[in-house]
Amino acid sequence: METDDAGALRIGTPQGRWVVLATVLGSSMAMLDGTVVNVALPRIGEDLGASLAALQWTLNAYLLTLAGLILLGGALGDRYGRRRVFLIGVCWFAAASAVCAAAPDVGVLIAARALQGIGGALLTPGSLAMLQATFRPDDRSAAVGLWSGLGGVAAAVGPFLGGWLVDGPGWRWIFLLNVPLAAVVLAVSLRHVPESRDESATGSFDVAGAVLAALALGGVTYALTAAGEGLSPVVWLSGAAGLLLGAVFIAVERRTPHPMLPLELFSSRLFTAVNLVTLCVYAAFSGVFFLLVVQLQTVSGFTPLTSGLALLPITVLMLALSARAGRLGKRIGPRLPLFLGPLVCATGVLLMLRIGPDASYWTEVLPATTVMGCGMVLLVAPLTATVLAAVEVRRAGIASGVNNAAARAAGLLAVAALPALSGLSGDAYQVPASVDAAFRTSMLICAGLLVTGGLLALATVRGNVLAPEDHPVAEPDAAWSCGACGPPIDPGHERPEKPRGPAAGSATGP
Repeated sequence: METDDAGALRIGTPQGRWVVLATVLGSSMAMLDGTVVNVALPRIGEDLGASLAALQWTLNAYLLTLAGLILLGGALGDRYGRRRVFLIGVCWFAAASAVCAAAPDVGVLIAARALQGIGGALLTPGSLAMLQATFRPDDRSAAVGLWSGLGGVAAAVGPFLGGWLVDGPGWRWIFLLNVPLAAVVLAVSLRHVPESRDESATGSFDVAGAVLAALALGGVTYALTAAGEGLSPVVWLSGAAGLLLGAVFIAVERRTPHPMLPLELFSSRLFTAVNLVTLCVYAAFSGVFFLLVVQLQTVSGFTPLTSGLALLPITVLMLALSARAGRLGKRIGPRLPLFLGPLVCATGVLLMLRIGPDASYWTEVLPATTVMGCGMVLLVAPLTATVLAAVEVRRAGIASGVNNAAARAAGLLAVAALPALSGLSGDAYQVPASVDAAFRTSMLICAGLLVTGGLLALATVRGNVLAPEDHPVAEPDAAWSCGACGPPIDPGHERPEKPRGPAAGSATGP
């Protein structure tokens, strides 16, 4: 049952603060494991004797189940209770984290990471949805602001904490840390967070669509990862099976009465274009963050701690300036930020070509990551705003979820493909000369993807398209997002309808 507290809490009350704490800690678990594991990859490979392909799967097993199931996780929370599904996800994530920490070999670690992704798909949509459903309408923006700010602090601390743990007690502690954190979330949520659900949610769940999406992504990912070792018949068969399952997924989504991915969303050319931009830029981001820490540790001689600190400027800039960038996008429209943001990011990526043997943090690493962070600040908030403005208000939640899934799928494919495209395979990630050559090739590819995304935005996004007259416009909450993880998920619950016609918006933004 939905309690009397649902939709009635005030932000300044003790219970309101407990609710914010539970959602921040829960979402931080999934967010941190999507980023800090990168810092530990070289040490994991050394301790477990893993090949590069195994390290790729250590990242991609998590992303695969998360991207394939995140939309289903949101639907389950709406139907069966957001707190209930959120807590199931938290417990699932903690159990999988414990298995990761105890993994005797890389095969068990990969399997446990896939289980972590399932838990993340259950808890990630619920954290923000619970805030929307629990607080009074006039307190929701403040609650989301607290959630965003505290989540930003967690993201800023994450790479530093991960590097410190890898250098100190060992990489297994980056997973063990989730267990006591989950216990706190469980205790706080059961005592202080009211249950809520969407009483109008009916119909069956698109389980077939979720399974087909995960299998299609898995087939293509396996083919791209294995291609680094040679184009064997298994590689071709896996790739073909993934593409075929993708086609079956689209056919199923066209026919099912309650699709996980409503294809009519893509009848909006703006929505389609912005998701293509998302695929380009988040593929580049994931490729950079995957290979940069390997370059820093294997070639430049950085420790896990210092390589984690190398990424700190990006997070600090995102935390400090994302809200201002969102307001700027509203004033001038999204076209210029979506064009210039990727180009500035590409400049930062090209500056990373200066990172080599015995690189200096202050003269080679810091300028590159700072420039890239500035580009991400320009890009991420307007990207989310444009996705939401491309659809009707009532579809804001599903549109945001699709965009988030697209970003994670892009990262999944980039991590799988870049080593094969740059000639890095087997145990070559432990050879400085091989890593250095592959890193340079990969950064050129990532810069090209960013430029492509910027040009696509320039060609497809128009200043007056954010406020079409044929439907009301969704306004995004000021949610901070870690750009490396993906755009924020907007649950889209209980958004007021705006008047139709010219009053619904302006040419300068949503």
